Amino acid sequence: MKNIQIIDGAANATFSLFQATEKEFDAIFPDGRDIELVEDLIDRLGKETAGLVLGSLWNRPILKRDALGIHGTLFYDNQRRRDHIPPSKCEVDWDSGSINQAQRDLFAKHR
Repeated sequence: MKNIQIIDGAANATFSLFQATEKEFDAIFPDGRDIELVEDLIDRLGKETAGLVLGSLWNRPILKRDALGIHGTLFYDNQRRRDHIPPSKCEVDWDSGSINQAQRDLFAKHR
């Protein structure tokens, strides 16, 4: 199972984690991505298929303290962030001006 953090516009800012099967994870994050906007997911899979994939996910919450890593981030209600997300939708491809030197060094090793 892989852990997905949900970043939404809710005022509570809990940013919950849910577990996905490998198949669900690959549907949400194709081609090695680890970032996705729900609007893009729905455009890519269609509303019905995206609903099926996400419906299963909501039945598998996990506490942050029990999670062994975060494997992907799914954004809801975050169109304002679209211009800040790397076009590849991969964490290691953040603009170098948006991250510190330690992150630049780490990400360079994983591109």
